[in-house]
Amino acid sequence: MGAILTFVVALAIGSQGSRGGQLAIYRAELYQYDVWWSWPLFFAATALAWGIMLLQR
Repeated sequence: MGAILTFVVALAIGSQGSRGGQLAIYRAELYQYDVWWSWPLFFAATALAWGIMLLQR
């Protein structure tokens, strides 16, 4: 869930030309595809996903 949220948010922000400030969004090229990614956003989204899953317990 965290990876999906990271991909969607980084794609929306990175494709507009912004680096996202503290999110440190960067473009990585995998084969012939451009992928926007951010490690700080990934860790925050993963923590948020875990928190939501624990609340549903």
